[in-house]
Amino acid sequence: MPDRTSELRLAEVLVEASDTLADDFDPEHYLSRVAGHCVELLDAAAAGVLVEGECLPSLVAIGHPRPLALDLLKTQQGGGPCVESFGTGRAVPPVRLTTAESARRWPEFTARAREFGIEATYAVPLRQRDMTLGALNVFVADAPHDGSSDGELRLAQAIADAAAVGLHNRRTHTEYRRLVGQLQSALTSRIRIEQAKGILAERWHVDVDEAFAALRRYARRERLVMAVAATSVIGGSIDDAALRDGWSEPSGEGP
Repeated sequence: MPDRTSELRLAEVLVEASDTLADDFDPEHYLSRVAGHCVELLDAAAAGVLVEGECLPSLVAIGHPRPLALDLLKTQQGGGPCVESFGTGRAVPPVRLTTAESARRWPEFTARAREFGIEATYAVPLRQRDMTLGALNVFVADAPHDGSSDGELRLAQAIADAAAVGLHNRRTHTEYRRLVGQLQSALTSRIRIEQAKGILAERWHVDVDEAFAALRRYARRERLVMAVAATSVIGGSIDDAALRDGWSEPSGEGP
């Protein structure tokens, strides 16, 4: 009979890993929780995540328990399962760190992991379609000998995939909000400029093109952004003489 409690817990973790659109989203706290869930569900000694991208500055290592995970990730500067998975975009199947092969493959990392009593490790990429956003590394103290680690690797990959979806959605959401902000700012600036043109045109009895030309000359002369100059006109804080400086009164009557 399936373990419904474990299945429910996994479902909760996957949903949480995909939920990254809250206004108070903290990427470091989020990835730390992802690593913590891996420790819980995979019965691991520690888990760490290595990510690079817009959500976090440059290359960042996060894990749980934090001191142990960060130490094991930092040691991989000379090579290790996490950086290997990150670089290739493929999973690194479970490797026993008690073998000579492991010592040859990642000498510094293997020695350091053994100091902490880590017997085995594996890593999976955080991937979204063709993009690799990072890698998840799991560290095991008591490595099984019955081949059951294949299921744990698949479980880790499921969690990593959910986290990748969450990070990708967060990046898309952040970019969308940035673009919306830029468009809103541009629209607000344009509205203010149009208002200032209308005010000057009515005040001086000229057409809006002549009013705009005067406003633009003033902004350039004072080295101001047009929207800033327009705001001053609307607020009445610019003297007419300053605006008309260098501007000849148009011939004939205005509209």
